[in-house]
Amino acid sequence: MAEVFDLFGDPVPANWGGRGRPEHVASQQNRNRVSLLVALGWSNARIAAALFITQPTLRKHYFSELKYRDVARDRLVAQLGVKLLDGVNAGNVSAIREFQKYLERNDLMLYGQTQQPQKPAPVDKPAKPEKLGKKAAALAAAHQPDTGTPLGELMMRRQQASTQH
Repeated sequence: MAEVFDLFGDPVPANWGGRGRPEHVASQQNRNRVSLLVALGWSNARIAAALFITQPTLRKHYFSELKYRDVARDRLVAQLGVKLLDGVNAGNVSAIREFQKYLERNDLMLYGQTQQPQKPAPVDKPAKPEKLGKKAAALAAAHQPDTGTPLGELMMRRQQASTQH
């Protein structure tokens, strides 16, 4: 029996239209999506949700893409480099500029620096003064009168006189 395809070119499962939900059919487009999302560091749960499938279905149909999780990012970067090199060989000026940036990022990675900028070391902040409550703040303000007003001047004189006796 010849394989039947739907309007989008995906194969139609054998039990389509029968009882139960038809089995998920992994298309090349979905395989490419899974490979990209794995390279971007997405979790299996997030990838499955993006494809509207369950995690067991993801593991069943896309196990070959999931098993390269450790090297997926490197494979993606290498594929990008190949495409840029094709543009450089074709004489595309913007591809040449992008390829130069690509080489600089690669050189930074080779010489021990990471691709993402490091966070600066936390600066020791001075300790915050202890917060005073309303009553304590009012008491402290009462012991330090404003000498710019006549009442404050009088209070200052009284405080000085009481400390001298």
